[in-house]
Amino acid sequence: MESGAAASSMASSTEWEDGLRARHLIPLWQVMRGMLPSEPTPAAVAHHWRATDFNPDLERAAQQISAELAERRVLLFENPSYPGESRITATLHAGIQYLLPGETAAPHRHAQSALRFILEGTGAYTEVGGERFAMAAGDLILTPAFAWHGHGNPGNGAVAWLDGLDLPIVRLMGTTFAEMKSPPGGVPASPEGSAMARFGSGMLPAEAEPVRVASPRIHYPYVQARGALAQLAKGSPTDVVHGYRLAYAHPQTGGPIMPTMAAYLQLLPKGFAGAFYRSTEALVFSVAEGEGRTTVVGINGAETTFTWSRHDHFVIPGWLRFRHEASHEAVLFSFSDKPLQQTMGLWREVRES
Repeated sequence: MESGAAASSMASSTEWEDGLRARHLIPLWQVMRGMLPSEPTPAAVAHHWRATDFNPDLERAAQQISAELAERRVLLFENPSYPGESRITATLHAGIQYLLPGETAAPHRHAQSALRFILEGTGAYTEVGGERFAMAAGDLILTPAFAWHGHGNPGNGAVAWLDGLDLPIVRLMGTTFAEMKSPPGGVPASPEGSAMARFGSGMLPAEAEPVRVASPRIHYPYVQARGALAQLAKGSPTDVVHGYRLAYAHPQTGGPIMPTMAAYLQLLPKGFAGAFYRSTEALVFSVAEGEGRTTVVGINGAETTFTWSRHDHFVIPGWLRFRHEASHEAVLFSFSDKPLQQTMGLWREVRES
């Protein structure tokens, strides 16, 4: 009789729990283990996009997408684990934009923070907050949240750059806003070079000025960043994981360039064989110079090796073990979601010797 009563009670309990779900009430005891894993298990996977594969597609897009739609001539890097979601990781969005000579992209603004790492071409510009910034290969240009920005290419050749945005983060919070047309009268102009003079010379305005949420410097020329890396390599020990790595910094705080994204430039010296490493941040890499290999260990323990060269891109989701190797000198640009994790007290790393 007891077993029959128990079975009856279990059936009754199951019916009750089903009834809870029908009323949009979820029994925590059924789902808690899945909500609290012992360590991160990213849904995103590591993936590699070769420039030799996608460059012909950029050229075809240039033929098929008109100048009027040039601001949308972007090929997005979509993680295989997120089909149809236009994201490279759970928190980051990335793609390659291609602008032909004579084309412009009208100013607009949005809640998402963005960065641009210039891949190739000269003669083009980005306008951010009314100031024009000339583009050169390897430059990093920021677009803080809600800053008006547009692009133009009065030069003779095509220009391509990597776009990185925190779009999935903003979408998750339900705080997406966008204005696709300039305000009446246009965006107030600032003299070219103003941001660099105020925040990019190792000096700051002497008068009190509010600390900006994102870096007010906006433009980080490659010639300066690459020179700093070369100098670092002359007199500093090689980091066993990153080689020589510098973070792009907010001039007022010394911290990351944006509240949701950090960016780095790193030099892998000739013959570099890095140690395995993992951290909770998701990393998107762009190969600025040279060639090499990166080995990534998936959550199932399987190893994948990306053999990369200039202008290739690859992504490493958070908490996956990886290591870099370079037979000859190579330079990698990367960006990640580390600042947001640090603000929340979540960022963690493990170095293996």
